[in-house]
Amino acid sequence: QVRLVESGGGLVQPGGSLRLSCTASGTIFRINVMGWYRQAPGKQRELVATITSGGSTNYADSVKGRFTISRDIAKNTVYLQMNSLKPEDTAVYYCNADARERIIDGYREFWGQGTLVTVSS
Repeated sequence: QVRLVESGGGLVQPGGSLRLSCTASGTIFRINVMGWYRQAPGKQRELVATITSGGSTNYADSVKGRFTISRDIAKNTVYLQMNSLKPEDTAVYYCNADARERIIDGYREFWGQGTLVTVSS
């Protein structure tokens, strides 16, 4: 089983910054794509950003230019640097990984428990 543990959420004022981290552990043969999703109250979960094992990134239009996703392959860790935060960025942020547990397994999707980000003055 692949476990994803997020950290770094909290309360920040509009215009501020936060850095989220997510580390994968457990039985891991290989991780392909890692990413961040978020779910605001009363809304569906949405993509924030993803990064492949080769370093290719993809961002939601709403965060382009403000958020940066990065990854440490050796540490099985993905980061999300969030700058110029807005109240509408308030949400629970979930880490996601597309991973193979053993060489004989196919890729499966795994989720973290989520970390709350609140942007408010």
